[in-house]
Amino acid sequence: MVNMAKKLHNAFMTTIILGACPHDCPDTCSLLTTVQDGVAIKVQGNPAHPLTDGVLCTKVSRYTERTYHPERVLNPLKRSGPKGSGQFVRVSWDEALSDIAAQLKGIADRNPERILPYSYAGTMGMVQGESIAMRFFNLLGAAQLDRTICASAGAEALTHTFGSKLGMKVQFFAESKLILIWGSNAITSSVHFWRLAQEAKRNGAKLVCIDPRRSETADKCDVHLALKPGTDAALALALMHELITHDWLDHDYIAQHTVGFEALRERALKWPPERAAEVCGLDVQAIRQLAHDYAHIKPAAIRLNYGVQRSRGGGNAVRAVACLPALIGAWRHRAGGVVLSASGHALHNGVALQRPDLHTNPRAPLVNMSTIGDALNTPNLIEALVVYNSNPVAVAPESAKVVKGFAREDVFTVVLEHFMTDTADHADYVLPATTQLEHWDIHNSYGHTDVLLNRPAIAPLGEAKTNTQIFRELALRMGLHNPLLQEDDESLCRLALQHSRNLQSAAPVTWAQLLHDGFAHWPMNDAPFAQGGFATASGKCEFMSSSLQAQGVDGLPDFIPNYEAPTAQDTYPLAMISPPARNFLNSSFVNVKSLRDMEGEPLLEIHPDDAAMRQLQDGDMVRVFNERGSYECKAHVSTRARVGMVVGLGIWWRKLGANGTNVNELTSQKLTDMGRAPVFYDCAVQVAKR
Repeated sequence: MVNMAKKLHNAFMTTIILGACPHDCPDTCSLLTTVQDGVAIKVQGNPAHPLTDGVLCTKVSRYTERTYHPERVLNPLKRSGPKGSGQFVRVSWDEALSDIAAQLKGIADRNPERILPYSYAGTMGMVQGESIAMRFFNLLGAAQLDRTICASAGAEALTHTFGSKLGMKVQFFAESKLILIWGSNAITSSVHFWRLAQEAKRNGAKLVCIDPRRSETADKCDVHLALKPGTDAALALALMHELITHDWLDHDYIAQHTVGFEALRERALKWPPERAAEVCGLDVQAIRQLAHDYAHIKPAAIRLNYGVQRSRGGGNAVRAVACLPALIGAWRHRAGGVVLSASGHALHNGVALQRPDLHTNPRAPLVNMSTIGDALNTPNLIEALVVYNSNPVAVAPESAKVVKGFAREDVFTVVLEHFMTDTADHADYVLPATTQLEHWDIHNSYGHTDVLLNRPAIAPLGEAKTNTQIFRELALRMGLHNPLLQEDDESLCRLALQHSRNLQSAAPVTWAQLLHDGFAHWPMNDAPFAQGGFATASGKCEFMSSSLQAQGVDGLPDFIPNYEAPTAQDTYPLAMISPPARNFLNSSFVNVKSLRDMEGEPLLEIHPDDAAMRQLQDGDMVRVFNERGSYECKAHVSTRARVGMVVGLGIWWRKLGANGTNVNELTSQKLTDMGRAPVFYDCAVQVAKR
């Protein structure tokens, strides 16, 4: 009886495992996974982590539904039909790895630079992202991927202004008295920042949303400025104009901690509010009022997001906005300043994880992931493609070209995945990868300044393997016996902390601390730039960027018009932006039924005036098109879209679209002014009833 009671107790015993959210969100939440008899039954926010505070977004709170999804890939699959048909047969790991190794080795022996890795932020983890995988491709001498698809324009802009991806501590937004939420639908994309903003509002703060779309966040703010897509720099310059002409400046901060004010002053004076109002499609008085508030309501903070940089002049726009806090001395207050990304405050050892020094092939090209459509259709450039942590057929721009490239029978394609995505349908082999509940990892954040540890909560389902293990085994079969390719995941997590600045700091983050708490705070000052100390060569906020001047380009921020800035008389008269749908995160979670049920179906938001001109009613099926392609979806007639603009909520899998496409059929492969990033929100279209 005692043994039976013990067995029953063990069978129903629950444990709680500390983890971290793996997804591409600035909040990077600390997770608690409840496990019963080896099964994860609940995922919730960790109340002990101050920024998570026990709360998760709708998406990640359903993570067990994703992990145990009936359509999850749990065995290696080999293509048995044409590429894109989704026809596969189950094979063993031995057969799959042996064939993949033989194919890749044959190419590597001839032209290793024709093997291309394609990955991004399907997991934000440093270990399951780019550790063993990067070492593998470096040792192979493969082509290098320019990882630009989300943040590179804004990241480069911050580097030219602050010296790195730096900003204020997000928790101090709760103490701000004026918060500009610029290019961010925080309710959807940053729920914990939104909680802080609401706390500030309850304490009397004024919230201003600057966004072309009347988002859910705009609904809850005191003021909404619905500027035209891609005109953010013009608005920022007009704010500077008002600060300068009214002498609402912190002259002492400017003199001590900035470079290039006189040149910036000359440029800003060319942007009176009247000029910016015409460019941005805003009321002149609204611009003047915003400038007045920004100068007089203190402390003032800006939450900038990556939507701002997804047009031709996106880098300049980020630079212009990033200059604003130094003009009024907002950095003096811990609740003042700006944050787009704070990941530059992290003290992790990414170089040791990825080992770029191992790459010795001088012929290896740098292939921009944002122009993968053109790259795949360039003869003799790519012979093999290994995709992990990404779904390029759905998320890359100008997807007709991407699909054509992935359909090539002479490009050997391997995809590490959880589900049969649009990209997996075009693979020669699909290899089952673990989810966040099944592996070790370590995570930074770009929205806060903590580091988090993810422990495996359950054993891998089916035959799934970690990304790291797949590359370890593949390396051995290809004869790459370097011990650096065989480091285990826990060792890699510990290695991430071995950065000299972390080890030498007064309060270094330790492995023991992460094992115990699941998170730790990177050491940094509460008000990082109160006394200057920027990471630029000058040590100052560079209005005039010496690094840009060294490249022979304009060192000052400026307004650069969109490639496609349509007027009513144009063939494609509507500007289109394509932010994520509320219950998706790029193309992740699209196949989670409860979340897809909430979204309903692919939608295009269109203003009532633009709908009336086209005799469209709410709920009509429409064709959205330009010279790059055509996309069919349902019209949602709504004032969420401003006049002259439509909003194609994304990113639905192509296979779930009405005509087998998604919104990226319409976006272009043109690139931003800096950072070589895509211009997803710089897109002109026409709309007609289907």
